[in-house]
Amino acid sequence: MTQQNRLDSVGRIDRSKPLTFTYNGKKYTGYQGDTLASAMLANGIDVVARSFKYSRPRGIVAAGAEEPNAVLQLGATEATQVPNVRATQQELFDGLVSTSTNGWPSVDTDVMGMIGKIGGNMMPPGFYYKTFMFPESLWETYESMIRKAAGMGRAPKEIDPDTYDTMNQHCDVMVVGAGPAGLAAALTAARGGARVIIADEQNEFGGSLLNSAETLDGKPATEWVESVVKELGSYDNVTMLPRSTVNGYHDHNFLTVHERRTDHLADIAPVNHVRQRMHRVRAKWVVLATGAHERPLVYANNDVPGCMISSAVSAYINRYGVVPGNELVVMTTNDYGYQAAIDWADAGRNVVAIVDTRKNPEGTLVQAARERGITIMVGSGVIEVQGSKRVTSVSVAKLSDDGSQVVGSIAKLKADTVATSGGWSPVIHLSCHTGCRPVWSDSVVGFLPGPTIQKQLTAGGINGQYETSQVLEEGLSAGKQALGSLGLVAAEVTLPKVKTLDITPPMSLFHIPHLKPTSQAPKQFVDYQTDVTAAGIEIACREGFEAIEHVKRYTAMGFGTDQGKLGNINGMAVAAKALNKSIPETGTTVFRPNYTPIAFGAVIGRHCGALFEPKRYTAMHKWHVEQGALFEDVGQWKRPWYFPKEGETMQQTLNRECLAVRNAVGILDASTLGKIDIQGKDAREFLGRVYTNAWAKLAVGKCRYGLMCGEDGMVFDDGVTACLGENHFVMTTTTGGAAHVYEWLELYHQTEWPELEVYFNTVTDHWSTATITGPNSRKLLEELTDFDVSNDNFRYMDWKQITVAGVPARVFRISFTGELSFEINVQANYGMAVWEKLIEAGEKYGLTPYGTETMHILRAEKGFIIAGQDTDGSVTPYDLGMGWCVSNQKPFSYIGKRGMNRSDCVRENRKQLVGLKTKDPKQVIPEGSAAILDPKAKMPIPIEGHISSSYWSEALGHSIAMGFIKGGLDKMGETVYYPMADGTMIEAEICSPIFFDPKGERQNV
Repeated sequence: MTQQNRLDSVGRIDRSKPLTFTYNGKKYTGYQGDTLASAMLANGIDVVARSFKYSRPRGIVAAGAEEPNAVLQLGATEATQVPNVRATQQELFDGLVSTSTNGWPSVDTDVMGMIGKIGGNMMPPGFYYKTFMFPESLWETYESMIRKAAGMGRAPKEIDPDTYDTMNQHCDVMVVGAGPAGLAAALTAARGGARVIIADEQNEFGGSLLNSAETLDGKPATEWVESVVKELGSYDNVTMLPRSTVNGYHDHNFLTVHERRTDHLADIAPVNHVRQRMHRVRAKWVVLATGAHERPLVYANNDVPGCMISSAVSAYINRYGVVPGNELVVMTTNDYGYQAAIDWADAGRNVVAIVDTRKNPEGTLVQAARERGITIMVGSGVIEVQGSKRVTSVSVAKLSDDGSQVVGSIAKLKADTVATSGGWSPVIHLSCHTGCRPVWSDSVVGFLPGPTIQKQLTAGGINGQYETSQVLEEGLSAGKQALGSLGLVAAEVTLPKVKTLDITPPMSLFHIPHLKPTSQAPKQFVDYQTDVTAAGIEIACREGFEAIEHVKRYTAMGFGTDQGKLGNINGMAVAAKALNKSIPETGTTVFRPNYTPIAFGAVIGRHCGALFEPKRYTAMHKWHVEQGALFEDVGQWKRPWYFPKEGETMQQTLNRECLAVRNAVGILDASTLGKIDIQGKDAREFLGRVYTNAWAKLAVGKCRYGLMCGEDGMVFDDGVTACLGENHFVMTTTTGGAAHVYEWLELYHQTEWPELEVYFNTVTDHWSTATITGPNSRKLLEELTDFDVSNDNFRYMDWKQITVAGVPARVFRISFTGELSFEINVQANYGMAVWEKLIEAGEKYGLTPYGTETMHILRAEKGFIIAGQDTDGSVTPYDLGMGWCVSNQKPFSYIGKRGMNRSDCVRENRKQLVGLKTKDPKQVIPEGSAAILDPKAKMPIPIEGHISSSYWSEALGHSIAMGFIKGGLDKMGETVYYPMADGTMIEAEICSPIFFDPKGERQNV
């Protein structure tokens, strides 16, 4: 198909390299250097989407990141599907496949468009909340229909075939934006010897200069750009990142830069190439040279395809050789809007008229338009556009001096394209990311960056400077200032000579009036992407939403993927007028990361699959596999679950393993328990603050069990900590909680008690731990050590540094089974060797390996809790019957003390941990079962508690359970009932949670 809107010679495209692409199943042709949007316009494609709420036809409006409508689905295969890609930012490549994200049966003939036409007036702001509330049960159905109609694109159903990565970088000066200001700043800093990174979201550097016919030193501006880029490329101290969007600017000059490395080449990145890369940059100084976005004006039917912003028209003509129409009307409040008409006329197309809202425009560009014989209608505005899938004509009328009213007759002009310019909005997004609020400028008619504590400089359009000469000067100045702050000397940089333009001040006008009131006029769109209209904003203000952030949320203004880049200021102006306030009084929204959407792959980088959730193995893992162990995942660790023998069921295996521990000796691989080495003169004080019990007097060589609570007083982890030296401890945690506890210790040390001299190191992987437990465990240990491990010399809750099987070991006499136990810790490289020696020596004592499920049964028989199973973030130590593990006599408070003394935590009838014995000893209550008091109660039945742990105990010959009952500690001997899904009821007696050896005699032998 012919590219009907393509010029023969203008632009930066390569006409010798034609490219084929597909849009909605139809093939078209473009050229190397095109964006998807420029190629679509060249081929005369008008409708690229349907609007969010009303399903109105939408066309391309802009030429960059600010584009709200041309958001398409890309991908030739299911695996390469990418949703919501801006056609204005996607470079064309051969074979590119694109589709519109909404419209049925097609984007050109959308059935939903009829609903929008008929019912549009019945869909004001908030109508979703008001309309789809009843019946409540149908909300999920409503939601699916709304989401389908909204056209949000779709995620791929197959695995992404591409690779992504991240890179950490440091620099002296980070320049954001490679337009004239950014290039001048980077060149100055580079010549001064600074390490420079310069990033720009476009595929080539030059910014606005690429879109204009401007000259520097009497030559095309692009020649100056090319010379600067060449020089920057020759420096070893400069990193240039085209196709790279700085999406986030964070505290301490930390920036995230999203580089699209191969998106412009094909659907899938070439072999050994990554598709996208996330640069994480720490800069000493940041220069924001992000430029400005042109604002469209708000007028009736301003969303009809063919309505564009003026600078985009110039960009398509000058950069891509595309004139997106034949008959142009320009409406502007400033001189810069004239450039589109001049470029259009120079391309050989007809400019119907320039409609200037100002009374007496003068200046260089105005004169240039007059010299071309272009009609200029002053003091007027385009109040309405006619057309459905393309502009057909416009209505022009005289406006009052302030532009608030129509005061003259209507003139109708035939046109197919309308370009508007309401002024420029500095791109202040990144400056907002660090918390500084923008400041309104009446002279700029826009927001400027506010004060900041960052080492940040700004230059060019972001400061409201749009004259190229001033923009270059500010870039040079920013580069010199950064060098001076770094202690570097600026080398000489000579800026090119620029023709100075005579500019008439702009008019502060955002919303063009209509003959009818806003609420009755044809729709006047403020935010194209979320279908927010001027009438909708006025309604929101009438309904009591006065803060601009509330107006934003009620109407969804700025909620789209474009973050309201074109519409936010217009929306603020409409709200300000409705509230009878100025824009500064009304306030502004604050932009947040990310500046543009980022693929999840780029965020994750290589941290996916095994690198995201690595599997961790103990030193003895190979032995467990050889013995036929089945494994369970605990945190990231593969832990032996149980060791079945041939022909055994799981329960038979558990019975055998439990009896072996109770009657002989068992061995458990406990290497996965978290181990944190704690040292420093304030280590004891710190332990006393993070544990609920006391630690000041724990002697060297002793161990102590402790509970950890959050600030709310709720238990979240537990473990045993041993005193290795006066100021040296090793803390054990649960396997799954180790990382959280370590982070929690560091958090409190660094933010709450930095004055304490204490240091933490995670040493979980440094040690292998073999726990031998049971009546024969002492005999087994004596086989492998010369040390006296008798009860007199090695008492319960002691630890000793001894030699086991010829290997230095830390041995802890602690027990999680209630049996005589020894935890043997050796350097991890010796773990397997010591384990095998234990297995060999233990054969005559009936040594049996057991896994985590048997461990759970054994500890439940003793009433020991498992944090995370018998705690759920809602229980205090007192709820667990563990008040003995709380010390309120410590000189300094501990974390959770105030929390567990809140009124709700000390009230009567709280759920408390108890034991439960079923009346039928063979019945095992399913974990999670809810307890009730009256089996004959009518619905709804009050729930009295639940089961947290439940097992069959072969050693006791009956089932055992631990669970929570309201006021349970005062209800010993009472009966509760557990309804089952099949309608049956399990009856159980409340009892002590200690079922086995209640006096603890076996662990103390």
